[in-house]
Amino acid sequence: MDMHVGLDVSQRTTSICIIDASGQRTWQGTAPTEPAAIVHMLRAHGAGEARVGMETGPLAVWLYHAMRQQGVNIDCIHARHVHAALTVQLNKTDRNDAFGIAQLVRSGWYRATHVRSLECHQVRLMLTVREKLISLRTATNNQIRGLLKTFGVVLGAGKNRVFETSVQDADPLRDGIKPVIGILLDTWRHLTTKIRELDRSIQRQVNQDSVCRLLMTVPGVGVITAASFRTAVDDPSRFKHVSDIGPFLGLTPRKYQSGEVDRNGTISKQGNRQTRSMLYEAALAMLKRYGKETNLAQWGAKLERRMGLRKAVVALARKLATVLLSMWRSGEQFRCA
Repeated sequence: MDMHVGLDVSQRTTSICIIDASGQRTWQGTAPTEPAAIVHMLRAHGAGEARVGMETGPLAVWLYHAMRQQGVNIDCIHARHVHAALTVQLNKTDRNDAFGIAQLVRSGWYRATHVRSLECHQVRLMLTVREKLISLRTATNNQIRGLLKTFGVVLGAGKNRVFETSVQDADPLRDGIKPVIGILLDTWRHLTTKIRELDRSIQRQVNQDSVCRLLMTVPGVGVITAASFRTAVDDPSRFKHVSDIGPFLGLTPRKYQSGEVDRNGTISKQGNRQTRSMLYEAALAMLKRYGKETNLAQWGAKLERRMGLRKAVVALARKLATVLLSMWRSGEQFRCA
């Protein structure tokens, strides 16, 4: 029997709906949100070989890989697509959502979302934590500067060791505020230490990855950018054309067309924000530091003269993404000429 399954996942329990080829329910119930428990329930009701669908979410990566390892034919569907399909339902419940997802799987009117490997997610975790720690360090830096201004102490420009020295040597620094500033400065030092530890860990991961080493042959692409792009793409073969990487990372303009109205907006920003930001910084570095060394930077310089710096850097970042994907597919190093 041709069967289809929809899973509505929550933290503790998962609602399961099994339907036949005609769309009629054959069984519906719940199971603990554990891969083994869900797979056991599917097989117990004759749906071990059925196509299973679930929407993207915090637990989707873990469930997807664990159930795939147990032989379940499962697809992960983007939450936006699931939401659009389920809005026709009158009542929103876990039971109804599971039934709606099962009907979506039966119809085939969806495109399965690529789920990155657990190895990619491990590197991605380090990149995300590093970004959060840098944000906290910046906030602590600003807090120290702001508090000192209250007492007439204006620190000069500088970061890292320069900033630490300027805080310690600040004069006048009243005895009443020294302990508070000392606590914040210790926090700043601790964050700096942890950021450096993460940088070393990411560097070791990149040194062991041939793809990252290949991507870093492009001027302006460093360790963080290469690792971010590598983990965002994961599998280059899932893009039919290299130009598809631009929309994937949200680097192409939005378009609205209806009747006589036809306009383009700003970039969609629908892709991974961190990777998009890294590519923007890499493009800016290429444009300003390597502007005369590569044809790619020279192309960006021409755009800058015509449309301004910001639009030129965005266009160069989109172009850079296509170049990186092409290099990854071909295995060829970047050529400046």
